[in-house]
Amino acid sequence: MHNTTDKIKNLFASFSKETISAIDKLPQAGSERHYYRIHTTNKNYIATYGINIKENESFIYFSEHFKKKELATAQILCINGDKDIYIQEDFGDTSLLNKLEEQGYVQNVYDLYKESLHQLALLQVKGHDGLDYKKCLTNSSFGKQAIMADLLYFKYYFLDALRKPYDKQKLIDDFEALSNYLSHTEYKFFMFRDFQSRNIMVTNDDKVHFIDYQGGMKGAPQYDVASLLWQAKANLPDDWKNYLLEDYINSFEKIVEETVDRDVFKSQYNGYVLIRLLQVLGAYGFRGLFERKAHFLTSIPLALQNLKWFINNQSIGIAVPEFKKVLELCTGDDVIKEFTPVQATNETPLVVDVCSFSFIQQGYPKDETKNGGGFVFDMRGILNPGRFEEYKYLSGLDKPVKDFLEQQTKMPDFLNSVYGIIDISVEDYIKRGFEHLCINFGCTGGQHRSVYAAEALARHLKNKFKVKINLAHTNKENWKTSLKQ
Repeated sequence: MHNTTDKIKNLFASFSKETISAIDKLPQAGSERHYYRIHTTNKNYIATYGINIKENESFIYFSEHFKKKELATAQILCINGDKDIYIQEDFGDTSLLNKLEEQGYVQNVYDLYKESLHQLALLQVKGHDGLDYKKCLTNSSFGKQAIMADLLYFKYYFLDALRKPYDKQKLIDDFEALSNYLSHTEYKFFMFRDFQSRNIMVTNDDKVHFIDYQGGMKGAPQYDVASLLWQAKANLPDDWKNYLLEDYINSFEKIVEETVDRDVFKSQYNGYVLIRLLQVLGAYGFRGLFERKAHFLTSIPLALQNLKWFINNQSIGIAVPEFKKVLELCTGDDVIKEFTPVQATNETPLVVDVCSFSFIQQGYPKDETKNGGGFVFDMRGILNPGRFEEYKYLSGLDKPVKDFLEQQTKMPDFLNSVYGIIDISVEDYIKRGFEHLCINFGCTGGQHRSVYAAEALARHLKNKFKVKINLAHTNKENWKTSLKQ
């Protein structure tokens, strides 16, 4: 990390004389890229480090092309010689999804979605003009091959994981038919490819800006609209989806300066909604069922409910009988129930005690109930931040320690395994009306690793099961905090 931050400092100094006050490593998302926020007296910047040079080159090329056309994308400020680090303007931490979660389905949020779709139409049409698609990361065009890839991604990582019977050859034939139908769309412009509310940043003046478009290619504009309006996490109301689609078509018509056949456009849009829903289910299946990442597993029920509503209420304009059978199979009550966790209510008696402690200074916390049992996890197999001077006087509650544990240790793998074990007991205890479960995390000092793990588990159980939590850091009075004082 120090080597990377040194490179960032040197690169920053090559284009600015501002003094850097701090460089924070930001939490890593689904990609292999690493992001850093550079703090100066006047403003902040984002530095990106990535070893996939072709991906970096695509993002940089797109950004420079779009910025010349004054589109809602990032300005690249400087690039190092190896092209593995570049610095761009900082749009802050607030995404459109954050706005939705904070404010709910209110007019201001609707207006932000409407503006995002207007800026998308500008990006698609104006960004397409003069763009060299040979610079794309993978395929230059989202055609039949790319559509088939998304469908097969769903098949291998979600459908086949259900272990339900279906006619494989007939399904592949239907995939071919649907791919042919959707690849012959009337309009093809720049396609963002991952246009969802986490990739739309909202600044303090309610301006929207786009990030993470390095996977863009030439394709149908409906795909991006479907990606935003049908994002499972956002779970937009049906009337919002319908009105926002009309808003988008209105903007699109003005920009292309021609009247759109709305029936054809919407029919193709529905096809891309289906493709996007299945691609997302494939991603959730891969991350959740194969990589066992709890966050993705909890998103599957919402995605299935979205898919169920869609197949019951929309038509894609082509007969694909085996595909229809498979979709009905995937959205059956038994499958949705399998992925939907049991959740506590106000009447549920279960209380989960989650504690961090020090093996050296106090030993195992005492269970004050009559139940006994519970879990104790030894965190000492995880690299200890307390060995490093910059973290010694911090705790697992502090952001630098959290970043260290998330980015430079096997803590995420450890916790995913813990979630898998604990979830079995919590779900069973809720069903059986048990009153208490004790879960303890111990490390050497009870200050860094165990504290972080206890906080993470408490958050996971609240989000997934809505269960009552008592969270305690039992060695807090003995933490080494003299530097903070």
